[in-house]
Formats: sequence, structure tokens, C-alpha cells
Amino acid sequence: MTNGNGKLLGQERLQELAQKALSFSSADQTQVTIGIGQNSLTRFAGSIIHQNVAERDATVAVRAIIGKKIGFAVGNSISDEAIKATVEKAIEFARHQQENPDFVSLPKPKPIQKPVPTFFDSTAEFSADDRAAAVEKIVKAADKVNAHAAGSLSTGYSEHIIANSLGINAYDADTSSTFTTVITADTGFGYAQRISSDITKLDIDKAADEAAKTADRSRNPEPFEPGEYDVVLTPYCVEDMVSFLSWMGFSALAVQEGRSFMSGKFGQKICGDNITIWDDGLDPRTNVRPFDGEGFPKQKVELIKNGVANAVVYDSYTAYKEGKESTGHAMGGTGTQGPYATNMFLAPGNATVEEMIASTDRGIFVTRFNYTNIVHPLLTIFTGLTRDGTFLIENGKITKPIRNLRFTESILDAFSNVEMIGKDLMLCGAATVPALKIKNFRFTGATEF
Repeated sequence: MTNGNGKLLGQERLQELAQKALSFSSADQTQVTIGIGQNSLTRFAGSIIHQNVAERDATVAVRAIIGKKIGFAVGNSISDEAIKATVEKAIEFARHQQENPDFVSLPKPKPIQKPVPTFFDSTAEFSADDRAAAVEKIVKAADKVNAHAAGSLSTGYSEHIIANSLGINAYDADTSSTFTTVITADTGFGYAQRISSDITKLDIDKAADEAAKTADRSRNPEPFEPGEYDVVLTPYCVEDMVSFLSWMGFSALAVQEGRSFMSGKFGQKICGDNITIWDDGLDPRTNVRPFDGEGFPKQKVELIKNGVANAVVYDSYTAYKEGKESTGHAMGGTGTQGPYATNMFLAPGNATVEEMIASTDRGIFVTRFNYTNIVHPLLTIFTGLTRDGTFLIENGKITKPIRNLRFTESILDAFSNVEMIGKDLMLCGAATVPALKIKNFRFTGATEF
């Protein structure tokens, strides 16, 4: 496991640092998280690279528990003196905190599975010249349609260890790569994104061609009246919806605080029978994460099963409050923000996007959503704009580009109106999802672009 700037420190060295940090602590319980890595980024606009940066850093985060008081401190040096100072700050902060009556304990160790590799030399060794060559492919795709490309290509690697005074000692090294582009063809726009731990799996050529063709096809969009229309949504849109569900209610903390749409609904139908959503950080179709921010192993959780509210995710804090075990979804840090589902899946169907379009008499094809925000979390209402390729569908064919529209819709209502589900899944952000055809999607405003 190497990178152009040197080798990883490795599991043995990080374990040594973590144990040293624990030895410095006089708190009742202590958790230490050490992360070291490098992120590199190439940005481009107007089909020209304008920024190329790389950053290598280390973080040492300490959570100290004194009774039911919790302190948290972060530093970015792995010298003995700096680690000791960070530990002492966490302890000092804990002493000045109010007691948290609901806190029980940090978690105890449990075996961790790692079903597939998470570190790829192909990504860690991807150089600035390699990124420039990849950007050249995107620019050439834009040139074919007399357009300009903008976007970014990032690569990174990291290694991290989480250890606590109860015996947890979890280490992993991973890589990441993300490609995003918006191609502009006069008044037309196209978008594409790809994410993978292994950069050889990004298929930048195909993604760039996708964005270029969308931009070319979306030139000179025509005004269009808002209303309720059948829609065909790409995975980019669907990921946005699933991720908002995570923020609005898949967390046990949200349920315990009464602000989740799942509250009081477990075992009840909340959307269509054809909708099943789960979280699984060990599935190789996502960016695999063997353990969470507390060093506890990831578990698969079926959140919505055949339209029925089934379960939410837990960290140790929320689990202890209910006499349960963590599902491995702690976010780390202070531990106060609650657990989150970040490796979600929406079950695929058996349709293609072409079949969805062909089955639509009159509707709208949406490439992606933009500027999305929550309106009402209990009703799962969100709002935003279509972006980078919005088209009218008539008699089973895309006939013309239309100007972007504002939507205001309940995600669960939309998921109750899903008529067709794509057979192919795409990793987009926090979810791996298919395309969807949804009837009667609510568009509430028009734009001038």
C-alpha cells in the first residue's frame, strides 16, 4: 500500500500511537481516533485546469468520559507531546461539562468483518498527471458537441484506527475517488458523477460522454408550466431523496426525540410495496466501511421493507437508551449528533430507463436535483430545482428540452407512486440506487433558465 508521497504508517504503528494515547488518560473511559491520509484534487472550468492541490494531514481525536461527563478534543500532530496535550484537553473539557444522564458507556469490542478490499494502489498512486489526462478525456467529449467542461476529479487515501479503554482496537486503510462534471453547451447543460474506491472503475469516458450528450440535447430549453407530471428520475435524483430520508428519520436519535417520520410508524405501511431500503456498509457495491466512528462493526439494517417502516440505525448511546446493541452507525466526533445511515440501497427492479420513457404518454425526464432543502421532516417534504438536463416526454419519447422547474414533494408520497424501478444500481453519494418512474410528481414553480 503506497502512494506517490510515501508509504502508509501501517496498522502496527497506528496501534502503538492509539495505545500510547490511552495510557495518557486518567478518565473513566477514553476513546481515541487517529486518522492519517492524503487528498488530491484537480479542478477545471471552461475546459481548462485551474487548480491542482494535495493535502496530507493527521488528526487525533479524543473522547474522555468522567462519570457521565463527556469531553472531546482534536489535534493534528502525532508527536507524543501533542497526543498527550490532546488527551489532557479532552479530560479538562469533560470536567467542566454537565452530566449527561442518558450516557451509559462506550461500546465493548465485537469481531469486525472485512469482506472486500478497501484500499487500492490504483487510486492511492494516481498522480496529478494522471488526473490531467483524465480531464483531457472530459474536455474532448465536450469538444465533440462544441461545449465546455467544468468539474473536479479527486483521489485520496487514508488509514485510521479507533481504540477505547474497553478493548476496541479497529484499524482500516481505504482509498476514494470522485469525478464530477457539468458540461455547458450554450444554453444546454449536462451532468455526470462517478464514485469508487478503485479509480479504474470510474469509467470517466462513459460518464463524460453522458454529460456531453445531455448538454447538447438540452440546448434552447422552452418554458413549461408547473403542475403534477409523471417523471423519470435518474439515480442522481433518487440518491438525493434517499439521503434526505436518512437525515429526516433513519436515525434512532431522531426517533427518540420525536422528530422522525418513522416515529410511531414501525410495522406500518409508509410507502409503496415495491420500495425496500436498507443500509449495509459491507456491501461491495458501496464504498465499504468495516466499522463505524466508535470502532463497532457495521451491520446491515433493513430500514423500509416492502413499503413498511421496519428499523432505524443505532450508535452505542442511542442503543443503550433502549437496551439494544449498536448497529455500527456512529458518526464519531463528540458522539452527540446521533447515528446515520450512510451506505444505503434502494432495491432494484427490472426496467430500463428506455422502457420507463417509452411507457410515458406525457411526463418529464429529470437528470438531477439541485439546491434541495427540507420543508417538513415529519411529512418528508422537500423542495429544490431540476438541473442540467430537463426534458419533456411525449408519446413515449423525449421530444424537447424544457426550462428547469421547482418541485415541492413528499418523498414518501413519491415513493408511494413509483410505477417502475430500474434494474441497474449506481453509487451516488450516500446511496446506491436505481432510476425510478414516479406518477404525479409535484412541480410548484417555473424558472427562466
